[in-house]
Amino acid sequence: MAEWHEQRLRVRFEETDTMGVVYYAKFLTWFEVGRVGLLRDHGLGYVEWVRRGLAFPVVQAHADYRAPARFDDEVLVKTKVASVGNSSIRFENEVYKIPERSLLATGHTVHVLTDLKGAKIPFPPDLKERLTSTS
Repeated sequence: MAEWHEQRLRVRFEETDTMGVVYYAKFLTWFEVGRVGLLRDHGLGYVEWVRRGLAFPVVQAHADYRAPARFDDEVLVKTKVASVGNSSIRFENEVYKIPERSLLATGHTVHVLTDLKGAKIPFPPDLKERLTSTS
């Protein structure tokens, strides 16, 4: 199965709401941080996608919230490539409060590969191979 990429973050004050907990939408931002880190660590940073004339916009995002995080908590964002289709890719995420590793949220995003004009295209074979080798 897929290998998890791990990214540590510290909750910033601006990420909290008036109740003193992390605003729910910030978890989606953390999913992005994990996704970008995973791709960068596998030689597929944003510059590489643009150089190839490719983009992969989010077409679906989902999160299940288990427990709150608060200002200055340290969190661990785990991300993996769950599947790569003909022109889509799905990333899975888990977010934990550390050091106790209590589960805060789980979720996923689905992306479609497009050219820079937004037209859906299939994954080039070499790119698909690199993405599936991360899983």
